[in-house]
Amino acid sequence: MNQAGFEELQHTADWALRVWAPNREELFRQAAIGMNALMGLKLQDEPVHKKVELYLSAEDDESLLVGFLNEILFYLEIERIGFEDFPLKLNGNRLIAELWGKPIRSIEKPIKAVTFHNLVVQRGEDGLEARLVFDV
Repeated sequence: MNQAGFEELQHTADWALRVWAPNREELFRQAAIGMNALMGLKLQDEPVHKKVELYLSAEDDESLLVGFLNEILFYLEIERIGFEDFPLKLNGNRLIAELWGKPIRSIEKPIKAVTFHNLVVQRGEDGLEARLVFDV
Protein backbone atom coordinates (compact mmCIF):
# COMPACT_ATOMS: atom_id res chain seq x y z
CA MET A 1 0.00 0.00 0.00
CA ASN A 2 1.18 3.54 -0.73
CA GLN A 3 2.30 5.63 2.23
CA ALA A 4 -0.36 8.23 1.44
CA GLY A 5 -3.52 8.22 -0.60
CA PHE A 6 -7.27 8.04 -0.70
CA GLU A 7 -10.04 5.73 -1.88
CA GLU A 8 -13.77 6.16 -2.32
CA LEU A 9 -15.93 4.13 0.06
CA GLN A 10 -19.50 2.94 -0.46
CA HIS A 11 -22.00 5.11 1.42
CA THR A 12 -25.79 4.98 1.34
CA ALA A 13 -26.80 8.56 0.51
CA ASP A 14 -23.61 10.63 0.38
CA TRP A 15 -20.01 10.09 -0.67
CA ALA A 16 -17.37 8.72 1.64
CA LEU A 17 -13.59 8.70 1.40
CA ARG A 18 -10.87 6.90 3.35
CA VAL A 19 -7.64 8.90 3.54
CA TRP A 20 -4.29 7.76 4.91
CA ALA A 21 -0.84 9.30 5.25
CA PRO A 22 2.32 9.13 7.35
CA ASN A 23 1.69 12.56 8.96
CA ARG A 24 -1.00 15.17 9.57
CA GLU A 25 0.02 17.54 6.77
CA GLU A 26 -0.07 14.78 4.17
CA LEU A 27 -3.38 13.47 5.54
CA PHE A 28 -4.98 16.91 5.05
CA ARG A 29 -3.42 17.19 1.58
CA GLN A 30 -4.68 13.75 0.51
CA ALA A 31 -8.17 14.59 1.81
CA ALA A 32 -8.27 17.71 -0.40
CA ILE A 33 -6.93 15.85 -3.45
CA GLY A 34 -9.44 13.05 -2.86
CA MET A 35 -12.31 15.51 -2.53
CA ASN A 36 -11.33 17.08 -5.88
CA ALA A 37 -11.21 13.64 -7.47
CA LEU A 38 -14.68 12.72 -6.17
CA MET A 39 -16.12 15.90 -7.67
CA GLY A 40 -14.36 15.38 -11.00
CA LEU A 41 -12.89 18.88 -10.69
CA LYS A 42 -11.14 20.16 -13.81
CA LEU A 43 -9.29 23.47 -13.82
CA GLN A 44 -8.52 25.72 -16.78
CA ASP A 45 -5.06 25.46 -18.30
CA GLU A 46 -4.17 29.12 -17.81
CA PRO A 47 -1.38 30.18 -15.43
CA VAL A 48 -1.92 30.48 -11.70
CA HIS A 49 -4.82 32.82 -11.09
CA LYS A 50 -5.24 33.77 -7.45
CA LYS A 51 -3.35 33.38 -4.19
CA VAL A 52 -5.42 32.33 -1.17
CA GLU A 53 -4.00 32.30 2.34
CA LEU A 54 -5.82 30.20 4.91
CA TYR A 55 -5.35 30.56 8.66
CA LEU A 56 -7.50 28.17 10.65
CA SER A 57 -7.59 26.91 14.20
CA ALA A 58 -9.78 24.31 15.89
CA GLU A 59 -10.02 22.20 19.02
CA ASP A 60 -9.03 18.92 17.35
CA ASP A 61 -7.82 17.37 14.10
CA GLU A 62 -11.34 16.44 13.01
CA SER A 63 -12.62 20.02 13.29
CA LEU A 64 -9.50 21.39 11.60
CA LEU A 65 -9.82 18.92 8.72
CA VAL A 66 -13.50 19.70 8.17
CA GLY A 67 -12.80 23.44 8.36
CA PHE A 68 -9.96 23.17 5.83
CA LEU A 69 -12.00 21.18 3.32
CA ASN A 70 -15.06 23.40 3.72
CA GLU A 71 -12.86 26.48 3.03
CA ILE A 72 -11.76 24.86 -0.22
CA LEU A 73 -15.42 24.22 -1.10
CA PHE A 74 -16.20 27.87 -0.32
CA TYR A 75 -13.65 29.07 -2.88
CA LEU A 76 -15.00 26.59 -5.45
CA GLU A 77 -18.55 27.82 -4.97
CA ILE A 78 -18.15 31.56 -4.36
CA GLU A 79 -14.92 32.52 -6.15
CA ARG A 80 -15.15 29.78 -8.84
CA ILE A 81 -11.51 28.86 -8.35
CA GLY A 82 -10.01 25.49 -7.52
CA PHE A 83 -6.66 24.29 -6.29
CA GLU A 84 -4.41 21.49 -7.56
CA ASP A 85 -1.96 21.30 -4.68
CA PHE A 86 -2.32 21.98 -1.01
CA PRO A 87 0.93 23.02 0.67
CA LEU A 88 0.16 23.57 4.33
CA LYS A 89 1.70 23.60 7.75
CA LEU A 90 0.12 22.35 10.93
CA ASN A 91 1.30 23.54 14.30
CA GLY A 92 -0.78 22.05 17.09
CA ASN A 93 -4.34 23.14 16.48
CA ARG A 94 -3.45 25.73 13.80
CA LEU A 95 -3.31 25.37 10.03
CA ILE A 96 -1.58 27.76 7.65
CA ALA A 97 -1.85 27.26 3.89
CA GLU A 98 -0.85 29.30 0.86
CA LEU A 99 -2.85 28.01 -2.08
CA TRP A 100 -2.70 29.11 -5.72
CA GLY A 101 -5.97 28.76 -7.57
CA LYS A 102 -7.12 28.59 -11.17
CA PRO A 103 -10.55 29.16 -12.69
CA ILE A 104 -12.76 26.08 -12.82
CA ARG A 105 -13.33 24.47 -16.20
CA SER A 106 -15.87 21.93 -14.92
CA ILE A 107 -17.17 20.00 -11.93
CA GLU A 108 -18.93 16.72 -12.65
CA LYS A 109 -20.81 16.58 -9.37
CA PRO A 110 -20.44 19.26 -6.69
CA ILE A 111 -20.03 18.55 -3.01
CA LYS A 112 -22.17 20.72 -0.72
CA ALA A 113 -20.22 20.22 2.51
CA VAL A 114 -17.87 18.04 4.50
CA THR A 115 -19.60 16.47 7.49
CA PHE A 116 -18.55 15.25 10.91
CA HIS A 117 -20.50 12.00 10.42
CA ASN A 118 -18.38 9.21 11.99
CA LEU A 119 -15.23 11.29 11.45
CA VAL A 120 -12.23 10.25 13.52
CA VAL A 121 -8.59 10.95 12.72
CA GLN A 122 -6.81 7.97 14.17
CA ARG A 123 -3.30 6.61 14.34
CA GLY A 124 -2.64 3.28 12.66
CA GLU A 125 0.41 1.11 12.14
CA ASP A 126 1.66 3.19 9.20
CA GLY A 127 0.56 6.69 10.20
CA LEU A 128 -2.80 8.41 10.28
CA GLU A 129 -6.17 7.55 8.76
CA ALA A 130 -9.53 9.31 8.48
CA ARG A 131 -12.90 8.49 6.95
CA LEU A 132 -14.78 11.47 5.55
CA VAL A 133 -18.42 11.77 4.52
CA PHE A 134 -19.44 14.45 2.02
CA ASP A 135 -22.92 15.89 1.64
CA VAL A 136 -23.83 15.91 -2.04
